Amino acid sequence: MNNPKPTPKLPNKKDGDSKTPKQPTFKRSNIWAWGAIAVITAVLLFGSNQFLPEQKTTSLKYSGSENSFISKVQNDQVASAIYEPTSGNISGKLTEEFKGTKLFRTDGPLNNLPERELKLFEKHNVTFSYKKAQSNFFLNFLPFLLPILLLVGVFTYLSRRAQGQMGSVMNIGRSKAKIYSTENPQTTFEDVAGYSAVKQEISEVVDFLKNPAKFRDIGARIPRGVLLVGPPGTGKTLIARAVAGEAGVPFISVTGSDFMEMFVGVGASRVRDLFATAKKSAPAIIFIDEIDSIGRKRGAGMGGGHDEREQTLNQMLSEMDGFEPTEGIVMMAATNRPDILDSALLRPGRFDRQIVVPLPTQEERAQILKVHFEGKKILPEVSLETLSRATPGMSGAELSNLVNEAALHAVRRGKSSIEKQDFNTAIDRVLMGLRRPSIMMNDHEKKLTAYHEGGHAILAYLCKNADPVHKVTILPTGMALGMTQQLPLEERHSYNRNYLEDQLMVLLGGRGAERVVFDNVSTGAHNDLVRATEIAHSMVKEWGMSDTVGPMAWGDSNMVFLGDDMMQSKAYSDDTARTLDVEAQGILVKAESRVTKILNEFAKGLEAIGNELVEKEEISGEDVARLVDEAMGRECANSVSAIDITV
Repeated sequence: MNNPKPTPKLPNKKDGDSKTPKQPTFKRSNIWAWGAIAVITAVLLFGSNQFLPEQKTTSLKYSGSENSFISKVQNDQVASAIYEPTSGNISGKLTEEFKGTKLFRTDGPLNNLPERELKLFEKHNVTFSYKKAQSNFFLNFLPFLLPILLLVGVFTYLSRRAQGQMGSVMNIGRSKAKIYSTENPQTTFEDVAGYSAVKQEISEVVDFLKNPAKFRDIGARIPRGVLLVGPPGTGKTLIARAVAGEAGVPFISVTGSDFMEMFVGVGASRVRDLFATAKKSAPAIIFIDEIDSIGRKRGAGMGGGHDEREQTLNQMLSEMDGFEPTEGIVMMAATNRPDILDSALLRPGRFDRQIVVPLPTQEERAQILKVHFEGKKILPEVSLETLSRATPGMSGAELSNLVNEAALHAVRRGKSSIEKQDFNTAIDRVLMGLRRPSIMMNDHEKKLTAYHEGGHAILAYLCKNADPVHKVTILPTGMALGMTQQLPLEERHSYNRNYLEDQLMVLLGGRGAERVVFDNVSTGAHNDLVRATEIAHSMVKEWGMSDTVGPMAWGDSNMVFLGDDMMQSKAYSDDTARTLDVEAQGILVKAESRVTKILNEFAKGLEAIGNELVEKEEISGEDVARLVDEAMGRECANSVSAIDITV
C-alpha cells in the first residue's frame, strides 16, 4: 500500500517559506562595532613611538671592550647620544658607518651618568642630551579597558539572546504546517496499489479542485471535509498525498500534535494562521494527520475537559464552517479512532464525508506486494498469490516490512536473490516472533510441547469448518514454545456459529491432548484459553449465539474515553451477568468434552504427529494429513464437526 519511492518535500516558495540558504548579511550595528574595534587597535598599537617602524640599529656594550660605547666615544666615533634616565637607554649616531649602520643603542646606568663620562662626552665633541620618558594614555588605560570591554560583550550577548527568545515567543502562534507546491507531491492514484473503491469515492474531491465551475453551475456543493478512517498502516496519508498530486494544488500538511503547546491559546492561534495560509494558496488541501489528538470529545472525563485542546477544536470548527465561509479549501484528516471524535466535527458542513480505508483484501495484498517487489531480486518461485493468501489481516505497512525482512534474511544467508524460504522465514518472524535457539527444552518438555501442538493440528485437520494447517513447529518462537499456523483458503468477513465452535475445539485441542496423553495439564494453554474465552463471551453477549440468552446483545463495544460513561450503570442486572458468565462457561466446557472425545477416537493419529514433531521439530500441513491418514488407515480430512458431536 505504501509507495516505496520517496518523494522529496519542497517548500512553497510563493508563501515565503523557502529553506534555500541565504547569503549572510551584515547589520549596520555590526559594521560600526568592527570599525570601532579597528580604530582602538590602531591607537593602541601606534599611539606609542616604540611601535613605530625604526631604522636598523647596532647594539653595543656600554663598556669593557674595544667595540663598546665608551671606547667609541674615546676614539671620536660617536656623533651624538640621547640618554633616558628612567630606563638607562642610550641611543644615537656614529660618525662612521659601523657594519652598514649609523645608529646605535646601548644600556647604560639608571637614573644618571657618572660625572667623568659627561666630561668625556664634552671632551670628544659628542652632542649629548637627555630624553624624558613619554607615557601613552591608551597603554596606561589598557588594564582598565579590557574588563570594561568584557562586561560590554557579556551584556550585548545577553541582550541579543533575550531578543531572540522574545522573537520566538512572538512567533509561537504561527502554524507549523509544511506547504508543498503544485509540483510536489508527485504521488498519484497510480502509486496507490489496490483500494479502487476508496479512490473512486475520493475522486470527486479531485474533480472539484480541478473544475470547480462545473459544480457551481449545477448548484452542487462539494464536501468541505473528508475524514479517512482505518487501522494504522493502511495508507491514509499516502491517499491524501495522491489526492493533492492528482488535483495539482498546494498541499498543506500538519499533525494534530503540532497545535498543542504549553501556552494557552497557542493552538487556536496556529489554526487561524493555518487557514490564513491556505486562503492565500486557494484552491488548496489542508491535511491533518492524527486529528483525534485535538478533535476529541469536549467535556469528556470526570474532571472536565482539556481547556487548551477544546479551544483549539472550537477555533477549527469555526474556521471550517463558521460565520465567514471558506472557499476553495478542502480539509482532509486521518484517524484510526473515529469513535472518540467530537460530534460537531463530524456534522455536515465540516467532516461530512467519512471514507473507510480498511485492511487490504487478498487481491489488494497481491497488488501491494507487487509494488514492493519492484527493485528487488526475487526468484520466480515466489508466488504473489500464495504470499497474499499467507498474509491475512496485514496492512500495507506490514507487507512492506515483510518484504524487507525477507530481503534481510536472504542477505544473512549470503544469497544474491530472495527465495521462497526467505519469505516463509519472514512470515514466521512477523506473525510469531523471533526464533529463540537459546532455549533448550528437556525431553519431557519437548514431548509435552509436541503433543500439545499435535492436538491443535489434528483438530484443525479433522474439523470441517476450521482453517487448514500450514505448519506446526515446536521450536521456541517469540513468547511460545511451539506454534500451529493455520491459513484460510479464502478471506472471511463474517463467522457463523459452526466455524466459531470448531475454532474453539482447535484452540482447546492442545490442552485436551495433554489430558488424554499425560492425564495432566500445563501452563502452555494460557494463550489458548484467553482467546477461547473471548470468543465464547462474544458469542453469548454480542452475537446472540446462546439459546438461553436469546437474540440479545449485552456487550458494549464503545471504549471508555477519559472517564466518559464511567459513572453510568450497567445495561443489565447482576443476575443477567451471572447468566452470561454461566452460558459462556458452558460453551467452553462442551467444546472441551468434544475435544476429549475426538482425541480418544483418533489417538493413533495424535501419537503419529507427536512422535514426528519430537523427531523433526517442524512439519507442514501436508505432513499432518499424511500422518493421520496412515495411522487411521483411511482419509480423515474434515470428517468431524462440533455440530455433529454429541456429548
